[in-house]
Amino acid sequence: MNYTNFTLSDLLFSIGNLSTLPECILIFSLITIIVIDLLNKGKNTTLLYQISLMSMLIGVIALLCQWGIQSILILSKNYQISNFSYIFRFLLLTCSILSLLLSIDYIRCSKMALAEFLFFILTAGLGGMVLCWAKDLVTFYVALELSSLSSCFLSGYTKRDIRSNEATTKFILMSGASSSFLLYGFSLLYGISGGQLQLDKIASELLFSQYFTVIYIAIAFITVGMSFKLSLVPFHQWAPDVYEGVSPIPVVAFFSVTSKVAAPALFTRLFGLTFPYLSNEWHIVVGLLAISSMILGNLIAITQISMKRMLAYPSISQIGYLLIGVLAADPENGYASMITYTFIYILMNLGTFACITSFGLRTGTDNIRDYAGLYMKDPVLTFSPVLRSPSLGGIPPPSGFFGKLYLFWHGWKAGSYPSVLVALVTSVISIYYYLKIIKLMFTGKNGSSDASTTSIQNSLVSPSISKSSIEIAMIIRALASILSGILIDPIIGITRNTLF
Repeated sequence: MNYTNFTLSDLLFSIGNLSTLPECILIFSLITIIVIDLLNKGKNTTLLYQISLMSMLIGVIALLCQWGIQSILILSKNYQISNFSYIFRFLLLTCSILSLLLSIDYIRCSKMALAEFLFFILTAGLGGMVLCWAKDLVTFYVALELSSLSSCFLSGYTKRDIRSNEATTKFILMSGASSSFLLYGFSLLYGISGGQLQLDKIASELLFSQYFTVIYIAIAFITVGMSFKLSLVPFHQWAPDVYEGVSPIPVVAFFSVTSKVAAPALFTRLFGLTFPYLSNEWHIVVGLLAISSMILGNLIAITQISMKRMLAYPSISQIGYLLIGVLAADPENGYASMITYTFIYILMNLGTFACITSFGLRTGTDNIRDYAGLYMKDPVLTFSPVLRSPSLGGIPPPSGFFGKLYLFWHGWKAGSYPSVLVALVTSVISIYYYLKIIKLMFTGKNGSSDASTTSIQNSLVSPSISKSSIEIAMIIRALASILSGILIDPIIGITRNTLF
């Protein structure tokens, strides 16, 4: 009996210490997908989709079990992973699962290769998950490049599309430029810290370093490199072109949410662990980047005529909002405000892209004026943006209002007065272009003389086929977005205690 008890406790302890178990599950599924695809000679099969989906679901279960076990067992400091990494890895897996559910009908209808799509989705998610717990410069850089290159290849998934090829070229060039800035900053940190790679050891060495000029140069290069990754103004030029040029709308949806999870996690860990004694300096720079992103992102979004390009600019402003949560971190709440708003944003944004995906399958267009009178043609398709757009703009009572309220309140208490004031004003501006689309759906008249003929000619599938899981996903995410606002207090309680 004693031996049995010892075995069970030892097993729990081993599972709790196996911190990379979710990542190992994804790696195993990647190998499985490659082998099955080779054996099937490149034929699309639902088995690949089921394997990838099940692997991510098992990864979520394993992650939640580890999180629960860690709260029970007393683990060694060498193996302990903070709540921060657990939460962000959970968010990344959630993004991947929801994006995959949104993508499968689109991939089937457009008759594109499924194995490559699943491979790049899993690889990009895997790189982002490693970023969430990395503690040294080498792991940071390798994981970042794994995620970035997978995203680049995913953007060029439709290789016969000229616009997609152009977007991929811009993405790769900008990604390479940002990585070079980031790597140069890392090399400076490595040199002035005496050859240290661990972030905590680098921070200790920088505290007693006399090379203040070199430290500030390293911070500048790292900030520029991270600003490219985050698409912060003025390093945002690539984002709208990539959003508009990438043909598969689910790929754009995947970019829009995973970048809001992985990049802030990297930014927060990198600056929080490496420069804790220089917080005043980098807080000023981050505040300026956040303000410029919120202003420019919302103002330029008003003038856009493409739905995908219009959503690209609000995504730039959303990063500015999230940075307020980075600046507002405190020992009591940690990064709770940023994480809470990130979770709400995932539900809001993926639901919006589900609507665009369904509309694009039927009409083959993403032009805003083609949404005119959509309510008369398809009330169900109109239901999702009606619930979601006010939430993105911060109108009560949807969850986006409570997320922004909590975020801005903590930013105000932390002393980020300029950032919060600009965020309030730009949120009001964003309400205009969100409500403009809703008004167009209800009151607008399509200028095309024969909209139905255009729809049949351009659509990828017939309307009867497209009314499937995408619309079910839209309704589920709309309800989840509302419920997350009602249950925001438990969400905030979970996201506390996230300082390193």
